[in-house]
Amino acid sequence: MRPTQLAAIEPIHTGRHCLLLAPTAGGKTEAAFLPVLSRMLTEGWTGASVLYVCPIKALLNNLEARLTHYAGLVGRRVEVWHGDVSATRKRKVLQDPPDVLLTTPESLEGMLISPRVERDAWFGQLRCVIADELHAFAAGDRGWHLRSVITRIDRYASSPLQRIGLSATVANPVELLDWFAPTGPREVVGSSSVSTDADVTIDHVSTLENAAIVISRLHRGEKRLVFCDSRASAEKLGAGLRELGVCTFVSHASLSVAERRHAEAAFAEERDCVIVATSTLELGIDVGDLDRVIQIDAPGMVSSFLQRMGRSGRRSGTRRSCLFLATGETALLGAGAICRLWSRGWVEKACPPVQPWNVLAQQALLMVLERGEVTLTELLTQLVASFPELDAAGVRTCIDHLLAQADLACPEPGLLQIGPKAQAAHERSHYRDLLVTFTGPDLLVGRHGTAEVGYLDPAVLAGQRDEPLKVLLSGRSWSVREVDWKRRVVWLEPATQGGKARWMGSGRGMSAEVAMAVRELLLCGEAGVAKLSKRAIATLDELRDTTPTHIDPPAVQQHGPANWCMWTYAGSDANQRTQLAWRHAGASSSNGLTVTWRVDPRLLGNLSDLAPVLSIEEIAELAQPFKFAELLPAEQRRSLILSRLALAPAKLEDASA
Repeated sequence: MRPTQLAAIEPIHTGRHCLLLAPTAGGKTEAAFLPVLSRMLTEGWTGASVLYVCPIKALLNNLEARLTHYAGLVGRRVEVWHGDVSATRKRKVLQDPPDVLLTTPESLEGMLISPRVERDAWFGQLRCVIADELHAFAAGDRGWHLRSVITRIDRYASSPLQRIGLSATVANPVELLDWFAPTGPREVVGSSSVSTDADVTIDHVSTLENAAIVISRLHRGEKRLVFCDSRASAEKLGAGLRELGVCTFVSHASLSVAERRHAEAAFAEERDCVIVATSTLELGIDVGDLDRVIQIDAPGMVSSFLQRMGRSGRRSGTRRSCLFLATGETALLGAGAICRLWSRGWVEKACPPVQPWNVLAQQALLMVLERGEVTLTELLTQLVASFPELDAAGVRTCIDHLLAQADLACPEPGLLQIGPKAQAAHERSHYRDLLVTFTGPDLLVGRHGTAEVGYLDPAVLAGQRDEPLKVLLSGRSWSVREVDWKRRVVWLEPATQGGKARWMGSGRGMSAEVAMAVRELLLCGEAGVAKLSKRAIATLDELRDTTPTHIDPPAVQQHGPANWCMWTYAGSDANQRTQLAWRHAGASSSNGLTVTWRVDPRLLGNLSDLAPVLSIEEIAELAQPFKFAELLPAEQRRSLILSRLALAPAKLEDASA
């Protein structure tokens, strides 16, 4: 057994809340599940005893066979419940609850509000909740949703639920566990130290086409997992590798479940092949033993790099390895910065988003739906229990606003029901949209015959064309035969080549730490323990000669007659704040390293003195990424936006001006 697995036995057996830390492939699943199975047997647990919650359905599907095997050894049963599971199978689960249920927060929420689920009977015998990839949950509002759902389920259980979180390496494990399990005895198991024992190389290949050529010629006869940080890049690279005769599979979130399962299963069985994936394969999905991990450009976070590299080096006698193929200069700098931070043992903290008022508003509606009707006192008590970090007076303000907006109704004094506005917005869809705290584009389904291939962005399909539109999906080119906008289906036919891939949305920004590490790289020319290829060294030397590194005050370069680039090395969030505060004065765009201006910013004075001035329309636009923010009173919505963007207190423009 591995050290984490041995160390986890005693605290889990004694019922303590735990956070189990281990790198990718470090045996976290067994470290949690086997001691829980042991407790199940020795203490005689019956009925649905354990919830095993994952952030993605693919991980649940991947875990099902392994956990079913372990449970079957001791005569226990495992079932899966999520959006892709058939209604027939779900009915059987409700009629005959398994010992262990694999599920997502959204599916648990659906069970809580469903009239078909006898909640007291179904949740009454629960003893334990295991949250896999807890760091991934905590990075967004889904973490708050997960914790609130667990707190609500706790009310039905006969005794407080033991909470066990599984996480990759994070810098703040104690804080993460305190957040996940705010009350009761708890213990962190495993080390948060970062190992630098790995073979890492950074190369500069200039284009994605060149990256495909390099991959096709390197490590032939081996299994290679290639990470891209956008679906479009994954599709283009997959198509390019296939054109070069490489056995290639593609996996990302806009492919159908069947396509992803086929790709992952086929890759697990092949020997000489490549699978090109986005962050969907960063989590613990098993695709068999790998020989190589290759990263196109840079992932943006040290923790992501560590998880991806951890896919390699599992076989005895092999080391972890990663080859960075940078397709641009900024990507080269990002890869070098990530490696500098990793080399000194630095990794990000897992910090839940601040001021989750939007999730509280969602939970208020769902708690009322769950009960049918609830007293105001009960709702306030439950919300404060689920969100102890938020001010109780603010909780009451939010409920009062939901009542005023008719999202909640008060049929008699002190009694609350779901309101007509919320009913009109959500009842027809059985409140499905209310179950999910994250937003995504409204994609169309791409079909070939009866097979579902994947999902396409409407922006790709809009407009008039003289020739048939060709798209890339699953690494293959398709001709668009017909678009059924009413049914939101795109009918596809295979094409030889020429398909284009495009999805709307932006990737992760650059943290302040990574941005500052870019500056260090430019100053010293070294990427820590990572090796630089000759091409990477030559490009980096050029960048060191031409890129300013002075930050107090920030250096400014003019590019053309009306563009000034200010080098801040402050990270994406800070540069977005600067752009927002000074947009009326000419700040036009930003990234992790720079802010671009239409005027020379040196003529404007001290940039730190000005707070952003926000119109009502801009507040609404900034709130769009934060689902359910529209349910909040104006002051809470503004506070949410400013705190999430780490903005100074903003002035609101006079709406009548």
